[in-house]
Amino acid sequence: MALLVIFRHGQSVWNLENKFTGWVDVELTEKGIQEAKNAGEKLKSFHFDVAYASDLKRAQNTLSIALEVAGKTVPTTYNKALNERMYGDLQGLDKTETAKKYGDEQVKIWRRSYDVPPPNGESLKDTTARVIPYYKAEIEPQLKAGKNVVIAAHGNSLRALIMYLENMTPAQILEFEIGTGIPRLYELDENLKVLKAENI
Repeated sequence: MALLVIFRHGQSVWNLENKFTGWVDVELTEKGIQEAKNAGEKLKSFHFDVAYASDLKRAQNTLSIALEVAGKTVPTTYNKALNERMYGDLQGLDKTETAKKYGDEQVKIWRRSYDVPPPNGESLKDTTARVIPYYKAEIEPQLKAGKNVVIAAHGNSLRALIMYLENMTPAQILEFEIGTGIPRLYELDENLKVLKAENI
């Protein structure tokens, strides 16, 4: 049996400022740093063999803080396949102002539909198309070898992964909330079937 733990980065500066972030490489807030520390406390009782994060420093820093608090030194790989979805022309815009400009309904479609991307950006379907092949190629072999894996990433890249792991429909995953800095634990059998999934 292998363990997989995934968690979203702590609050970022643009989370706080209510801006679309996407691939813009912003820092964690003080609250975000504390959320990473809290995640680390929850990881203390687990052993990890390998760790992964996206190519963005808010996920990388969350992971390194959490592992430091947990007292663990783990080989870590960063890859842009795990990045947040690219929000295109919306990146850097205030979410409330954007809703005023384009209308609440249009912004909701961009944010919460599965296959409609924002202008020059990615849909969740697009994000899934890069996250899952990377997971299958790089992370599943580690789990099949019985290694325990921890991943720090983003709301939408983790939605893609949770949808795959838990056999959710696009409608189900779009309603699934992923809080910042809250680890989600999966127990997997030798065929990588999920035996248990819970927030810790």
